[in-house]
Amino acid sequence: MNKMTVRDIDLKGKRVLMRVDFNVPLEGNTITDDTRIRAAIPTLKYVLEQNPKSLILMSHLGRPKGGPDPKYSLAPVTAELSKQLGVEVKFAADCVGDVAAAAAAALPTGGVLLLENTRFHPTEEKNDLALAEQMAALGDIYVNDAFGSAHRAHSSTEGVARYLPAVAGLLMEKEIDYLATALETPKRPFAAILGGAKVSDKIAVIEALLGKVDMLLIGGGMANTFLKAKGYSMGRSLVEETAVDTAKALLEKGGSKLVLPIDAIIGDNFDNNAKTQILDVSAGVPDGWAIYDIGPETVKLFGEKLNGAKTVVWNGPMGVFEMSSFAVGTNAIAKIVADETSKGAISIIGGGDSAAAVEQSGLANQITHISTGGGASLEMLEGQALPGVVALKDKN
Repeated sequence: MNKMTVRDIDLKGKRVLMRVDFNVPLEGNTITDDTRIRAAIPTLKYVLEQNPKSLILMSHLGRPKGGPDPKYSLAPVTAELSKQLGVEVKFAADCVGDVAAAAAAALPTGGVLLLENTRFHPTEEKNDLALAEQMAALGDIYVNDAFGSAHRAHSSTEGVARYLPAVAGLLMEKEIDYLATALETPKRPFAAILGGAKVSDKIAVIEALLGKVDMLLIGGGMANTFLKAKGYSMGRSLVEETAVDTAKALLEKGGSKLVLPIDAIIGDNFDNNAKTQILDVSAGVPDGWAIYDIGPETVKLFGEKLNGAKTVVWNGPMGVFEMSSFAVGTNAIAKIVADETSKGAISIIGGGDSAAAVEQSGLANQITHISTGGGASLEMLEGQALPGVVALKDKN
């Protein structure tokens, strides 16, 4: 990564304004998954060790519509962050203006402040430079450690970098290094696994990966569209009819590299208690039934393909992993990837549902790297530049 990081700049006595990704799931005021908070801690601790004047954190949470919404307040994050960081974190009820300025000014030397949700200002997502300038007024140096938002050109991710010296945090550096190395100089054989619901969301990723990987395994709902393109009946399975022709073209382009499911677990209803059966996909899905997971023969096939892989990139679950009846395939692939990792493969999970699925499987600690950014990792796999990264200072 040819961008400056927190290691390349003097932070002593400076007001450090840092964009983090604390977009964590909340039930009431309870954080149900603290992965993104834990991922930020090394950078936060590093900055505090450099004796800054203050450390001021900003993040978004969820998708508030048109203004402040208590449901999306970052206030509940403060206690958990204080616990994990080992210092008291103060909270400001706004991310700019008099409230934020007063809270920042009241900090003791080396104090930490978490600002309220940046998206409570509707112009944040429009990369409003007036808003970005107000944010920048709170710091002397800007650090972006929010890889999960790096693909967005927002006031807090790209705009603010126009007003302050801007460098990457340690998490941002780690994320980019892993993904860039996997794509540019992978150890081979290089395998990619793609899942999730829609082909249309990942056409560019598939096209980009076909030129880089030795094999591309496709599961999840998106596999149904490819199976339809092969002429198989799909019953009530999720199929993107408008993408069938695209799937045909990708099958032709991919040739033997592109591997599809050969069997599936089908259900008579989208329900964890649905009647299920295992079906050879070439036989066609009966009317009224739908594919909800890959089957055992597909797990075996994918395992054979992945055996001996040296680099594995995985984005998207193999089925409806949120339901235990249809999580079998995803959990089995997670186990296979973990086993290959134990044999020396570099495994990278591309955030979002894939990360949640691997966490749910209990195998997260057996994976080389689990990304905190689903959308950002997808855009990197496509070969796109990320605005939040482009905005940072080059090392030279």
